[in-house]
Amino acid sequence: MIAEAGLAALWLAAALAALQLLLGAMAVSSQRVDLLATVRPVAMVQAVLTSIAFVALIYCFVTVDLSVALVAANDASTKPLLYKFAGTWGNHEGSMLMWVTILAVAGGAVAIFERRLNERTLIATLAAQAAIGLGFYAFLLFASNPFARLNPAPAEGQGLNPLLQDPGLAFHPPTLYLGYVGLSIAFSFAVGALVTRDVGAAFAKAMRPWVLGAWILLTLGITAGSYWAYYELGWGGWWFWDPVENASLMPWLAATALLHSVTVLATRDGLRAWTVMLAVVAFSMSMVGTFLVRSGILTSVHAFAVDPRRGSFILALLAIYIGGALALFALRVGTVREGSRFEAVSREGALVVNNLLLSAVLGVVLVGTLYPLMAEAVTGEKLSVGPPYFNAAAGPLALILMVVMAAGPMMKWRRDDLKPLATRLAVPALVAALVLLAVKALAPPIGILPLLGLIAAAGVGLASLAPLWKRNLRRTPFYIWGMVIAHLGIAVSLGGMASESAFTKETLVAARVGETHNVGPYTVHLEDVQPVAGPNYTAVEATVIARRGAGDPFTLKPQTRMFPSPQTETNESAIRTVWDGQLYVVVGKPDEQGRWQLRLWWKPFVTLIWAGGAMVAFGGFLALIGRVRREMRHAPQRAYYI
Repeated sequence: MIAEAGLAALWLAAALAALQLLLGAMAVSSQRVDLLATVRPVAMVQAVLTSIAFVALIYCFVTVDLSVALVAANDASTKPLLYKFAGTWGNHEGSMLMWVTILAVAGGAVAIFERRLNERTLIATLAAQAAIGLGFYAFLLFASNPFARLNPAPAEGQGLNPLLQDPGLAFHPPTLYLGYVGLSIAFSFAVGALVTRDVGAAFAKAMRPWVLGAWILLTLGITAGSYWAYYELGWGGWWFWDPVENASLMPWLAATALLHSVTVLATRDGLRAWTVMLAVVAFSMSMVGTFLVRSGILTSVHAFAVDPRRGSFILALLAIYIGGALALFALRVGTVREGSRFEAVSREGALVVNNLLLSAVLGVVLVGTLYPLMAEAVTGEKLSVGPPYFNAAAGPLALILMVVMAAGPMMKWRRDDLKPLATRLAVPALVAALVLLAVKALAPPIGILPLLGLIAAAGVGLASLAPLWKRNLRRTPFYIWGMVIAHLGIAVSLGGMASESAFTKETLVAARVGETHNVGPYTVHLEDVQPVAGPNYTAVEATVIARRGAGDPFTLKPQTRMFPSPQTETNESAIRTVWDGQLYVVVGKPDEQGRWQLRLWWKPFVTLIWAGGAMVAFGGFLALIGRVRREMRHAPQRAYYI
């Protein structure tokens, strides 16, 4: 009965989404006060119903109700409890139900808490959110029912993809989905403001917390996903430009541009058309990511769906939502007033250049991701666009972006002069030059992009601290601290990426038990290889004794795991983290002579990549807290809707 209750709640929520859209459209067009008052409660009840449906699905997974087809296909009684719980969204239907639940809960939160917008604009926003939700409800109920029954129920389930049986599954997908849905709220705000011709500072202030929250969550999700793939897949890399990786990167790039634009609109009443357009683009990228992952067009550990009909459904939704929003933008952009003007040499001007460069990088990633798919659809030939293209095309743009990011916070609003600006940039430029000389003198020859990355990281890192110069640090607002820490985090990540690319040492060998090999500053001795048993797998485990110079030895135990349900083999890397990098060890299969494949990497300062990502997210969190506190202090006291 739990599955039927969840399905009933989902149907009721879909009906309320249709009602919310209808009432919202009537209220905005007729300006009837009685209709305006009905939309908020409908959004709140819809949020409750979708939450009930999602909790029902979690219950089915945790209790391993094998009469539910989705549970039988993705769960098993032998799985640890964590993966029974997280496995709820480790599949196509469950992840889409999570998406819809977050979408509805976010809409309910807007209905409860938002009081800054004109009432008509808010109702138009909730109607737009209902329209988005309605399409996904239809997708779930007619093409991807998560509560479909099996009769008779199997004796045992097929289990979860072993690559997903990792604690990262409990964290990585939900943060990404929360980020995607935050962008849907920004999209709905933009549509609502266009419908009522109310694009201004109030609209931007209402949108900004959602954009900032979405950006924080996307940053966390991408950072966690990168590290998850790094240690779980055993290939030694932190980013492969996989199309599904790009599917999460593209919304982040658009959200970063939108965040800067909406801040200018909220505080300086500028970039109105930019803000609306970027809200549409950001949500478009999240829809493109949804299409790539769930259409069956890609084969990946991340890609859940294999039914092309589902892909056609999502593609139709993408065309309707994005095509409709772009058509509305084209019709109403003439009504969007220009806003406050500014000089080219100003902080606003730097943010415009920043947005143009982010858009250019986004275009590079989008073309590199979609071109092979389009070429295969037309010619039938499989093409591969990998790191050489992305590094060559996006790398220089990213480095220019770093220069603009260093200069932007040092500029004045409205108008600045080049000579004083050059003086302010002198110290970061000097530090960058010193880093160049140090690398050339002390390091082995490295590629031009890693070298420029190290130089840019040093310059940006120092320039990011400029907003704190001559300030009382104890009285500096949280949002200033947030900007400083986020920009510093970008520099830290960039330094880690450049160091990993420039200085990584790799040793691939066929080693006998008892042999010793070298990688970077380490000697690695293969002590033993033995079979071991896990809770739902068997494994071959190597015992590796490593030593750095004359330091104390330590033990690493990489594994090759074999899962019976479904039958899958995975590599579990063993990693030793020290202050200046990581030793990364993977054991493979034996050959006919009894030698074992050993893959050894020494990766200097690679951990800075993820430390910087955490700093960026933390900086965004501080900025969000600071903005909310500031608005609460200056906003009139109003009772929340109950």
